[in-house]
Amino acid sequence: MAKSNIKEHIIEIASKLFYVNGYNATGINEIITKAEIAKATLYHHFKSKEAICIAYLERRHKSFMRSLSSYVLERAEGKQKLLAIFDYLRDMYRNDDFYGCWGIKTFGELPPDNQMISALIQKHKKEFLLFLGGIVGDNLMNISKAETEKISGGLYLLYESAITESYLHKNDWPIHLAKRIAPSLFSEAEA
Repeated sequence: MAKSNIKEHIIEIASKLFYVNGYNATGINEIITKAEIAKATLYHHFKSKEAICIAYLERRHKSFMRSLSSYVLERAEGKQKLLAIFDYLRDMYRNDDFYGCWGIKTFGELPPDNQMISALIQKHKKEFLLFLGGIVGDNLMNISKAETEKISGGLYLLYESAITESYLHKNDWPIHLAKRIAPSLFSEAEA
């Protein structure tokens, strides 16, 4: 296997383990065993478990943003584009491998002094919020920056709570409820 393929293989294996079992419950030896590599091979590509976690979070975020963006772009202009994030979440929930938000799951396991991973997760959440701001700005005409921020912030909070609560309750009712509440955020702007 080529070097880049080995590195990607390690990230793929670690990603599954971190997402399903959690960051703290996944040990280096488990990653090595599941990846069927030598310890030296893992440490050749990653200096620490934290470095693997950073690669995992980067990969998940890029995949999420690419997939969500594509999903939203396929929807009709206007309200449907704004609500598409909840349809996307519902489809994610219906997958057999739904364990909530990988970023929040990881963040919840971090010690308070882990600034590097915390900052990365915050950066990813800000990028998602900016993405939502772009969708709002492109689909609701003649609204102020303050209204755009209010609406995109509201959509963000509804999405984030829906993903967490759906995982907690093992049910998709929070997603459906968030989608029903969301239009109240932009109904005034549409008028």
